[in-house]
Amino acid sequence: MSTTPESNKMITDVFVEGARKGWGIAINSTIPNIMMAFVIIKILTLTGFLDVLAKVFGPVMALFGVPGEGAAVLMAAVMSMGGGVGVAVGLLNEGALHARDIAILAPAIYLMGSTIQYAGRILGVVGVEGQRYPLMFGVCILNALLAMFVMNLLV
Repeated sequence: MSTTPESNKMITDVFVEGARKGWGIAINSTIPNIMMAFVIIKILTLTGFLDVLAKVFGPVMALFGVPGEGAAVLMAAVMSMGGGVGVAVGLLNEGALHARDIAILAPAIYLMGSTIQYAGRILGVVGVEGQRYPLMFGVCILNALLAMFVMNLLV
């Protein structure tokens, strides 16, 4: 058995290396997604399009006990989980959503989050046929809607 420099690392070195990688992810991915979401919500609010979105999606979102503005969270989540979280927090900050609404939407954010990103990063790389994408996306979205329905019953 040979000992390599990797196997002789101290736990503190491993921790610091992981912290550096985590910092890089936060700075280069998570924070920009969340900031983008806040900007989008502000633009939607200032232009009045958030009100239009709420009216259009209000009846569907009411099935899950969430105001129509919650549809913006789901739309953002399909693009990016961080964006979905940012939109949810932005709408909470604007007063359009409340803690109960976030509790209902949270599982959906993670069950269908980043679907579009993963299509390119994973499905395309491993060679999944393009005609299977809608079914795979549909399963994610159906799971998210079922989770919202259950959360509405529980909270």
